[in-house]
Amino acid sequence: MKNRIFLLIVTAFLLANFSCTTEPDVPKVKNIILLIGDGMGTAQVYAGMTANHGHLNIERCPVVGFQKTYSANSFVTDSGASGTAISTGTKTKNGSIAVDTSGNPVKTILEYAEDHGYVTGLVATSTITHATPASFIAHNVNRGKYEEIAQDFLETEIELIIGGGEDHFNNREDGLDLIESFEDKGYTFIRDISEIDNSSERTVCLTSGEALPPVHERGENVLSDATKIAINYLSRKGSFFLMVEGSQIDWAAHDNNTQGIIGEVLDFDKAVGEALDFASKNKQTLVIVTADHETGGMGINGGDFPEGTVEAGYTTDGHTGVMVPVFAYGPHAESFAGIYENTDLFHKMMDAYGFKPE
Repeated sequence: MKNRIFLLIVTAFLLANFSCTTEPDVPKVKNIILLIGDGMGTAQVYAGMTANHGHLNIERCPVVGFQKTYSANSFVTDSGASGTAISTGTKTKNGSIAVDTSGNPVKTILEYAEDHGYVTGLVATSTITHATPASFIAHNVNRGKYEEIAQDFLETEIELIIGGGEDHFNNREDGLDLIESFEDKGYTFIRDISEIDNSSERTVCLTSGEALPPVHERGENVLSDATKIAINYLSRKGSFFLMVEGSQIDWAAHDNNTQGIIGEVLDFDKAVGEALDFASKNKQTLVIVTADHETGGMGINGGDFPEGTVEAGYTTDGHTGVMVPVFAYGPHAESFAGIYENTDLFHKMMDAYGFKPE
């Protein structure tokens, strides 16, 4: 009798303890918006925050983590290897995009989304064939093979492309007109984001022959407008994956140009704001804001919030090996807290969608 009572007490305790510590499953997300500030480390973020008198949209993200950026063959990564790590969950060599260290293609999160019936999009202020956007859709051991990379875009069913780089599609050394090939596949081709029509099934918008100009020339709202348009376009068609790159933070940091960095960070942060505005209403959208690596070894040596001034110094005009921040908002955001490999971003996104790697 005593043993029976003891067993009942133990069972009751275990059930009570289990019910207190076990949390309900978090529903899988419908949409992921991944925003990558190329070259954006914590100093670049803080420079933008200081210049903006102490605040950024990024601060609306309740979860913050850090990712380690090293590549398969270097402590200091390039955008091809880091983009590949994020898009595929695989470390590769510097200079490669969406292939493993042996040069074999590796499936990207965008391609998984397409295979599951999701709609997809890419937005960048660089050429759309540049390393970071290309690592989500193309496979090549040489990130500089822009014409080959442009051809890879035709091998997917991506619904929306916005960026620069028209010359890589129709002003090519081989004479091919890939814009014509896109149109043959049913795409609408335009050169102005304001002409994007939500009724079009699929759209390619290439706004310049090469990369877009820097922010002080292209206009402060181009990236945020493109992001808002892309979100509206994709969300009308179903569940989606969207990658948005603020490409030229990196370029300003290569030049150790503090004001250029600030301008590009603030421009990128407006795009972050558009993503967060959508997610706050949608409730089924995960927003992730991160970088591929840090550029410039930027340090903040002084500043003034009321005046919006920043004093910065730099250790290099190249990339560095430091960890970069990850900010997250929405369902599954909590999984992005902590310190982890850049390859984990892919697995966390796959888990949020409920996809299983092949």
